[in-house]
Amino acid sequence: MSRVYNFNPGPSALPLPVLEQAQHELLDYQGTGMSVMELSHRSKPYEAINQQAIERTKRLFGLGDEYTVLFVQGGASLQFAMVPLNFLHSGKVANYVLTGSWSDKALKEAKLIGATHTAASAKAEGYTRIPTAAEIQISANAAYVHTTVNNTIFGTQWHYTPDTGDVPLIADVSSELFSRPLPLDQYALVYAGAQKNFGPAGVTMVIARTSLLEQENPQTPAILRYSTHADNNSLYNTPPTFGVYLVGLVLGWIEQQGGLAAVDALNRQKAALIYNIIDGQPDFFRCPVQADSRSLMNVVFRLPTEELEEQFLKQATAAGMVGLKGHRSVGGVRVSLYNAVPLAAAETLGAFMRDFVQRHG
Repeated sequence: MSRVYNFNPGPSALPLPVLEQAQHELLDYQGTGMSVMELSHRSKPYEAINQQAIERTKRLFGLGDEYTVLFVQGGASLQFAMVPLNFLHSGKVANYVLTGSWSDKALKEAKLIGATHTAASAKAEGYTRIPTAAEIQISANAAYVHTTVNNTIFGTQWHYTPDTGDVPLIADVSSELFSRPLPLDQYALVYAGAQKNFGPAGVTMVIARTSLLEQENPQTPAILRYSTHADNNSLYNTPPTFGVYLVGLVLGWIEQQGGLAAVDALNRQKAALIYNIIDGQPDFFRCPVQADSRSLMNVVFRLPTEELEEQFLKQATAAGMVGLKGHRSVGGVRVSLYNAVPLAAAETLGAFMRDFVQRHG
C-alpha cells in the first residue's frame, strides 16, 4: 500500500488510525455480527455511537446543556437556507458579512426568504482580507449576523470574533471546526460539513444555543426545523450512520492528540512552515491574502506564470502530493492543512517548493 500526502480541500484527509480502526470493525462492529452500515439507527449500538460523538463534541469545546449538538444532512449548503427559514422572521433583517464565495451563496439563499443587509464586505478587494470590527455595521431589527469563519477558496480566516451584542451570531465554520479552540459561547449557532477536519462527506454538524431553537419559525417544514432534530437526538430520519461513526472516531483521535489546543499548535506549525517559504521567496511565490487575514487551513499562492503553476502541480502530484490545485474560480495553488494532514506532509511540500524555486527561479 502506498498512501499519498493528501492536500485536498474536501473531502480531505482522515487520520490513518481512524481508517485502520474502521477497517478492523467493518465487518463486525463490537460483536454485533454486522457492519455499522448495517445497524438499525434505532438500535442501542447505534444510539451509543451517536451519543458518544455528541459527548466528545461537548467535551472538546467544554459545552454544557445550554448547547445542543445535531447531526443533519445536506451539507453546509442546506444550512444556507435552514438558517433564514428558521430565524429570519417577518419584520426582521438578516445581516451577512461577505468574505468569499460561500458567504455570497448564503446571502443569496436568505434573500429568497426575507429582508437582508450586507453588514460588511471584502468583495471590492477580491476577498483578500477579513473586514475589521469597525467596518461591521449591523442593521436595525437584525435577526442575526452571519459570518463564514474560514474561506477555503480565497484562503482567508477570521482571527477575532465580532461582538454583535444582543444580536445572535451565526457562523459557517465548515473548514475549521475542530481545528482550534473556538469561543462557541459567543455564537448562537455554528454549522460545518464534516469533510474537512472531523469526518467524511455526508455529515453536517450544527451546534446551537438551546434557547435559540425556541425562536424558530413554526411554519418551517418539520425536516428543516432544528427543533425537530434536537427533539429526536438527530434520529428523526435515517442519519448517515457510518459517517457519524467516523466522526466519533475522529473526535476520539483529536482527544488522544491532546485536544483542540494540541491540534491548533500543530496546525499553526504546518501553516507557518509553508507561509515562511512563500514570504522568503517574494519574487517567485505570491500570497494574495493580507497577512492578518491568512488562513491556517487553506494556504493559497501564485507562481510567476500559469505555465509554472501547471508544472508545479504536475510535478508535485508525481512526487505523491495531491489536491494542490487552486479552486477553478481563482486558479493558482491551494494547500489545505487540515487536522489529519501530518507535519511530514507540510515538510515534504516545503522541501519540494524550495527545490522548485532552485530549478525554475
